[in-house]
Amino acid sequence: MKQKAKVLILGGGFAGVQVARELEKALSPDDAEIQLVSRDNFVLFTPMLHEIAASDLDITTIVNPIRKMVKRTQFIAADVEKIDIEKKRVTIVHGFDRHSHVLTCDHLVLALGSVPNFHGMANLERYAFTMKSLEDAISLRNRMIAHLEEADTECAASSRGSLLTMVVAGGGFAGVETVAGLYDFLRSAIRSYSNLDASMLRVVLIHSGEHLLPELGPDLGRYTEKELRKRGIEVRTKSKLGAITSTGITLDDGTFISTGFVVWTAGNTTSPQIAALPIVKAGGHVPVNEMLQVSTHPGVWSLGDCALVPDQAGGFHPPTAQHALRQAKTLALNIAASLRNQPLKAFSFRTIGQLAAIGRRTGVAKILGWRFSGFAAWWVWRTIYLGKLPRWEKRLHVALDWTLDLIFSKDTVQFVSFRAPKQSAEAHGSTDSGNRVP
Repeated sequence: MKQKAKVLILGGGFAGVQVARELEKALSPDDAEIQLVSRDNFVLFTPMLHEIAASDLDITTIVNPIRKMVKRTQFIAADVEKIDIEKKRVTIVHGFDRHSHVLTCDHLVLALGSVPNFHGMANLERYAFTMKSLEDAISLRNRMIAHLEEADTECAASSRGSLLTMVVAGGGFAGVETVAGLYDFLRSAIRSYSNLDASMLRVVLIHSGEHLLPELGPDLGRYTEKELRKRGIEVRTKSKLGAITSTGITLDDGTFISTGFVVWTAGNTTSPQIAALPIVKAGGHVPVNEMLQVSTHPGVWSLGDCALVPDQAGGFHPPTAQHALRQAKTLALNIAASLRNQPLKAFSFRTIGQLAAIGRRTGVAKILGWRFSGFAAWWVWRTIYLGKLPRWEKRLHVALDWTLDLIFSKDTVQFVSFRAPKQSAEAHGSTDSGNRVP
């Protein structure tokens, strides 16, 4: 009887889940046993993440359960603790008691994505928010509302300037879309607070480069800066974060900004598990060949944000979702081909386009070399990403949320309160919670 090959995929993002789906198409149940390990049991549609923070979309609209996206793949919700790339053995940890297992395989796929890069700056990870996960977006939304609630009190009159100041560091796609979305939310939500008005808000975007959105070129970058400034956002290009404390930040030119609300979007790096591998290059990426193989380790493959994938021009493919999804198809076909002793296929793809939403139904876009901006770019952004969102159920939910957003004001319900009292029942001399309805 033919023995099944074991394929183990690490990472439940765009790349990892798509590899599993493509393998299910390329291989029969008798060919291989497929396992997928991810900390989260869902795929996060990151292009719309800033809309969760800005209360444009409901929390569950941009996440899809992995178990509904794969059919024959065994999904394991766990953290990857250690990767033995030589023996293709992976130690995972899960459960309430955090117990460990060792998984072995014939083919190992590394698709663990990226994590925020704090560049070794003291206190940055401690005091700054990030914008990479669903938890990040929810935390940002809760924190904005907490600042508005605190600033509205009479006793906070002297500290309102600091409470209503928000700084976003990083002028790439994540930074620009985040600052635009959060500013729109704050402008709308502040109307519900009788002691506050929009003129009190100070939102600052700092970027180390000469113009925003360097991926789209100087023209669209300057257009974006102009639009953000016109709306009241303070944009500081050629500026870097020099230091951060609990009371504010200091820029590299010595300027101090008093704030307790800093969002860091200026750079990513690979996960610690990937960075610890002996094969990684500068920057922590896994080097692969055009077939997405780790040449020095047969049976090991990598793609997406954590991989260094060469292109035909002598450079490397950018870490974007459109590349990762297509890499996944090539990688799955190559695993199937290797199991059948067939020739492998080189990955080849050119970026179709890049888009960014910059708030107030305005966007910027570069598609097939054609650059445009304004409402048309925003409409294309929404249309394309709505079509890319997995599963019709989620697309309909997003379309409905967008429609309702045109009619109703922003919801300022705070999902997690920073003021919730935590006191044991014994402290009150009672074992009853006091919340029961007779």
